[in-house]
Amino acid sequence: MNHIIDTPLVKQIVDLAFAEDIGPGDYTSLSTIPHSHIGKSIIVAKEDGVIAGIELAEYIFHKLDETLSVVKKIADGDKVIKGDIVLEINGNSISMLTAERTTLNFMQRMSGIATQTALYAETLKGLHTKVIDTRKTTPGMRILDKWAVRLGGGGNHRMGLYDMILIKDNHVDFAGGISAAIDATHLYQKKNELSLPIEIETRNLNEVNEAIEKGGIQRIMLDNFTPALLREAIILINGKYETEASGGITLSNLRQYAETGVDFISSGALTHSVKCLDLSMKAI
Repeated sequence: MNHIIDTPLVKQIVDLAFAEDIGPGDYTSLSTIPHSHIGKSIIVAKEDGVIAGIELAEYIFHKLDETLSVVKKIADGDKVIKGDIVLEINGNSISMLTAERTTLNFMQRMSGIATQTALYAETLKGLHTKVIDTRKTTPGMRILDKWAVRLGGGGNHRMGLYDMILIKDNHVDFAGGISAAIDATHLYQKKNELSLPIEIETRNLNEVNEAIEKGGIQRIMLDNFTPALLREAIILINGKYETEASGGITLSNLRQYAETGVDFISSGALTHSVKCLDLSMKAI
C-alpha cells in the first residue's frame, strides 16, 4: 500500500471523516439490514476522467472492517470512461454501506483534481515545463489534494510554510527589498540550523536582475509576467536558477507560457475550485 497511507495525518483525516459521518452509528443500515448479511457492491465511474483515491478507498474500507474484500479493477492515475468499474467490495453489507459516503467523498475530490491536472500535463506534452500545485487547498485535505496532483501527472510545490522558504512580494516589501529579505533569510537559517531551499518572487525585470545579482537562492518566481516578458526574464536568468511562472495562467494560455522555457508553472486552479469526478457505489 502507498506509504502516504501510513502517515499520521492521513489517518487523522480519515478518523475525522468517520467521526463526522458515522458518529455513534449508521442507524439506517443497522436498522434495515441483518447484521450478518453478506453482499457485493461496485464503485463505478459516472463520467470520463482520471481516477485517484483507489489506495485510500482500500484503507478506508479495511479500517472500518478488515474482513471486507476490496478488489481494485483499475489503478490510481489511470484514465476511466463512464461506466468503468473502479472497485469491487465483498463482505458485510452494513460495513460497506457505512463506509460508502466517506470513501466516495475522498475519491471524487481526488479524482477531480487528478483529472484537472492531467489536462494541464497533456497540454505541456513535449515541453520540459512541469505544472505544479500551490497551497490553495481545502484545509485539512492538503496531503490528499497534493497526492492527487501527482497522480494526474503534475508536481508538488512546498507542502506548507515549513519545508521551503518562499519570499513573496509582501515579505519583500516588509523586509525592505529583495536583497534585505534574502540576507535575513540566510541569517535566520544559520541561527536556527536550517537548510531549506529558497525561492524569491519577482514582479518585474528590475527585481529579476536584483535577485540574480544577489544570489543565494534556488528558484526565481516570475509573477504575473506576460509571455513576452517571461521570455526576457528566462534569458536573463540563463539557467543559473530554477524558474517558476505564476499568475494569470490558464489552460488556454498554458502552452504559450511554457514555450518560453520556464521550468515550472504553478497553478492554484489544480486544487482550489476543481469539479469532483462523479462516482457511485451500487449493490449487485
